[in-house]
Amino acid sequence: MTTRILPAVGDPDAARSLSTLLSQLPDAEPALPVSDSTALLDTLARLAGESLDELPEVVLVHERIGPVPALELMREVGLRFPGVGVVLITADPSPGLFSAAMDAGARGLIGLPLGYEELTARVSTAAAWAVGVRKHLSSSADVFTGPGGTVVTVTGSKGGVGTTLTTVQLALAARASGKSVAILDLDLQSGDVASYLDVQFRRSIVDLAGISDISPRVLQDAVFAHPTGIGILLAPAEGERGEEVTDRVARQAVSALRNRYEVVVVDCGTQMSGANAAAVEMADQALLIVTPDVVSVRAAKRMVRLWDRLQIRKAEETVTVVNRYTRNTEIQPPLVERITGTRVATAAIPSNFKELQTAVDAGRLQDLESRSTVKQALWGLAGELGLVKTPEGKDGKNKAGKRGTATASLEKDDRGSIGLKRRRGGDSGSVTIEFAGMAPVILAIVAILWQAVLYGYSYSLAGNAADEGARAGAVAGVRGAVSQTECEDHAKKRLPDSWQKSFTADCGTEPGGAIYTAKVDVDVPLFFPGFNAGWHVTGEAGAAQEG
Repeated sequence: MTTRILPAVGDPDAARSLSTLLSQLPDAEPALPVSDSTALLDTLARLAGESLDELPEVVLVHERIGPVPALELMREVGLRFPGVGVVLITADPSPGLFSAAMDAGARGLIGLPLGYEELTARVSTAAAWAVGVRKHLSSSADVFTGPGGTVVTVTGSKGGVGTTLTTVQLALAARASGKSVAILDLDLQSGDVASYLDVQFRRSIVDLAGISDISPRVLQDAVFAHPTGIGILLAPAEGERGEEVTDRVARQAVSALRNRYEVVVVDCGTQMSGANAAAVEMADQALLIVTPDVVSVRAAKRMVRLWDRLQIRKAEETVTVVNRYTRNTEIQPPLVERITGTRVATAAIPSNFKELQTAVDAGRLQDLESRSTVKQALWGLAGELGLVKTPEGKDGKNKAGKRGTATASLEKDDRGSIGLKRRRGGDSGSVTIEFAGMAPVILAIVAILWQAVLYGYSYSLAGNAADEGARAGAVAGVRGAVSQTECEDHAKKRLPDSWQKSFTADCGTEPGGAIYTAKVDVDVPLFFPGFNAGWHVTGEAGAAQEG
């Protein structure tokens, strides 16, 4: 049987020496060495994604591998890829180190300088163990895609961009779909998860700092069981104690939570420390929250470059989420994607703090209304990330039918929280019924407005007719005509035919003879000219008497 071997050696000289020796082993197929822990985990994840058979039987880890320490790296490989035998190469094969390596999941230890016989024996033993494990696990290839749950980290490009809000709502969305969920607050100096979910608990992640092996009982004592069903491992109440949480503590906490919960959402805040950097490196998905402004986008670009320099995470493996998005902003998601070099999430979070203010001020973000556009967008983001699940029916088929979306099941539990299509036939015909009920009211309002227009138009006609009649009557004496007749004729000519039928005019000279007045009465039509309801309007005017 051919044994596939993947060396992980950071030093080029040591890598060449090891590759030369491995090429001499019988039935061995050594791969090219990987230079750091990130490359090792990425390579194993890629191979596991293709097929279980593509994974190497043996991984050789040099003690000077970085940036993750060798023992922590072996623990991570053992948790995520349990069918791979890990062997540690060290210059100090002491009993203490041997015991620590076994606790980390190593299947053997090789001392430096390397010897052919010892290397052959350790590789053969680890390969035999790996083959035996795979026989027992071959029926479930999913075992090798990662243990337990999915880890998602949420990091802010700068302060105040909505990191904790996103963390909490993603966790609530996953919990609403029926998954077991935990929140880990790694914003060690200013964590606000407790404030957002109305939590008062004396334990935090600092209580795990002095524990070398986190057992389920220890984890249970440190995690707060929230009424929503979410487990919360809080940041320390005293910010200065955040220094006690090292990258080792963070790795142990994330691994322990991942083994117990289906979804682990980590709030990494905005400041990079060893602890949250370790969480970002271990995460299945890393979110970077930005707002559509120049300062935030520049900060996001700096963060992405920092992760790349420290070999924490590559830009293309990061998902950027645009918060407080509006269509009118100059910085749109495609521009953010181009500047940062990351993938921008399809779901953009709208800018609407008024919806959030009541829930945030009360410290009960779980009570945010389902019709909130911000909540709908964040729960839609959870569906896009695959953090929610669709329940299975008795026949094993998706209850959501042909839609098959991961978030479809949430519509039943929290209607309106996710912007997806509603259940087919559920609201069919509702618009027609609502319109039929409102139609009489709409028609009545239109009729009243139209009648008001006719009333005003009739009043305007009466006024114009009176003005014309008064002027004609005032100058009638100069032309030798009868003032009354001239006044009535000219006033009537100013009216449309439909208004002339109800026309009456009263013309004459005021006492003293200086002003000639005209008073015109017309009927107001009922909806249409020619249909009168007995309503009248009067227009009056006067002109100086001439002649």
